[in-house]
Amino acid sequence: MAAYLAADLHAVNTLIRTRMTSEHAPRIPEVTAHLVEAGGKRLRPMLTLAAAHLCGYEGPFHINLAATVEFIHTATLLHDDVVDESGQRRGRPTANLLWDNKSSVLVGDYLFSRSFQLMVETGSLRVLDILSNASATIAEGEVLQLTASQDLNTTEAIYMQVIRGKTAALFSAATEVGGVIADAPDAQVQALYDYGDALGIAFQIVDDLLDFQGDPGATGKNLGDDFRERKLTLPLLKAVAKADAEERAFWERTIEKGKQTDADLETVQALLSKHDALTETAGEARAWAARAKAALAPLPAHEIKTMLEDLADYVVERIN
Repeated sequence: MAAYLAADLHAVNTLIRTRMTSEHAPRIPEVTAHLVEAGGKRLRPMLTLAAAHLCGYEGPFHINLAATVEFIHTATLLHDDVVDESGQRRGRPTANLLWDNKSSVLVGDYLFSRSFQLMVETGSLRVLDILSNASATIAEGEVLQLTASQDLNTTEAIYMQVIRGKTAALFSAATEVGGVIADAPDAQVQALYDYGDALGIAFQIVDDLLDFQGDPGATGKNLGDDFRERKLTLPLLKAVAKADAEERAFWERTIEKGKQTDADLETVQALLSKHDALTETAGEARAWAARAKAALAPLPAHEIKTMLEDLADYVVERIN
């Protein structure tokens, strides 16, 4: 897909570099470039470009929208790393570690503002509505995670609400606006939304799974970071739901009270294995990927449609 969209991606990268500059605050491009140039796959903007092409769009504004989506994503990463007190992102030190929390928060705010400038330039109120709603939903999901992640009463339904907000909302907006800017029929726009929603959910479930079984060299994260940050992700929720009294006490100490030792991660891995939590989580990720592929049915036959189906498979193949 990246090869097929290479010319558009080059245009998106050029626009991103142009719009992340600041005449008066040189720290803005310094911090932004650290993250934007860190080797991310540009998955979300690629989805916008792919959706626009699939629906036959021939204008210039899919470039604006793809850059908008990347700016929103980058802004959320800057803010997330401050909230999570993270020290590593994509295998590199985080911006808040290299500079400071204030710089990360304020540059994230700047990128959100830039994203709105870019989306307004399309002249489409419908696009503005979709992307502004997605921005609000992302923030809402992050706040919900703050209150739910360390509460052992959190359910899988609440977890789904969190990841649908903090991750899937931008995936679905990215695909939906590609159809909207192309003036595609409502059924096709809905199909693109449904695809992005299911793909985003699968993507986040796999990310949460890889926190316990991934290769740190490939993921750019240390094993067990979510546990150390006391985030009740889906694998942990499945283990907590099956816990006996002794195990429940372990989760209360490590998650709710935050009293952890270096040996606790090994116990976590043993409990996840005992309760088949990783296997069940992987199964749910694959089910959401299958839903993403099925959602594409109303869209016309096109090589990009096949690529989007393959992308859903790729997202869950990361498990291996």
